[in-house]
Amino acid sequence: MSPPQPPVCPPPAAAAPGHASAAPGHASAEAGHASAEAGHASPEAGHPPAAAAPRRRRGLARSVHLFRLFLKEQTDPESFYAGLAEDTVGQLADYCDLRGRTVVDVGGGPGHFTAALRERGARCFLFEPDRSEMLSRGTAPPGAVIADGYWLPVRDGGADVCLSSNVLEHVRDPLALIDEMVRATRPGGLIYLSFTNWYSPHGGHETAPWHYLGVRFAERRYQRRNGRPPKNRFGITLFPVHVGAMLRLMRSRGDVGIVEALPRYYPRWCQAIVRIPGLREIATWNLVLILRRRD
Repeated sequence: MSPPQPPVCPPPAAAAPGHASAAPGHASAEAGHASAEAGHASPEAGHPPAAAAPRRRRGLARSVHLFRLFLKEQTDPESFYAGLAEDTVGQLADYCDLRGRTVVDVGGGPGHFTAALRERGARCFLFEPDRSEMLSRGTAPPGAVIADGYWLPVRDGGADVCLSSNVLEHVRDPLALIDEMVRATRPGGLIYLSFTNWYSPHGGHETAPWHYLGVRFAERRYQRRNGRPPKNRFGITLFPVHVGAMLRLMRSRGDVGIVEALPRYYPRWCQAIVRIPGLREIATWNLVLILRRRD
């Protein structure tokens, strides 16, 4: 029996964020005070009516490919993040034709996801709070703005799609970030959230899997072996987020509905893992939530 077709996005919003003050390669807006305005750019004319793309095959070969990319994260981060961005945008395209859409990339670092979204025809705006992360490839992507995800410089309902890839576990208040993404997304629009759950084998990030034995032990071990502290410090830049708790919170909200919840890197037939309490906290590895903004 074939899976049901994903819901189709409604027509693009007529207004979108635009005129961000950061010039290409010179992200000059200060965090929390970016001056991007909404309502001054319209999707290009001539696009066919929006429709979700045919769902791509997401089998074992894709998972093996992603695992091989993951092994390069520390030694060749450019290849890893470019490949992950391409896969993520393909995943998002299963739910919405991205051509002409206004997409907000929240916490997208140096812009791998923004670049992949623009290649698909989306009008993507990158908001990143960390200047060093944004400039880690040398220059900022065109139109990128230094801005805090808690206070996005986007008008209410200004985006067709809001995307946040592996950001929730790095903020102290993930629900406040989600609230802001929901605010910025128009009714009927999509919100793409992914995060590494704390009890997954990679929950401790570069200190994993030793975080299972305690975060302080894992951090000391990492420093002894590498001569420097880990980039992701528990309670400072890394916080525990759990699959079951996040699912319950999203189901309790009246302003969004869950379109799909699935393990990000696994074949689609592994989706049942997300429905098994306990197991999902370890085996999911990374959860993707596709949410639709309600009226």
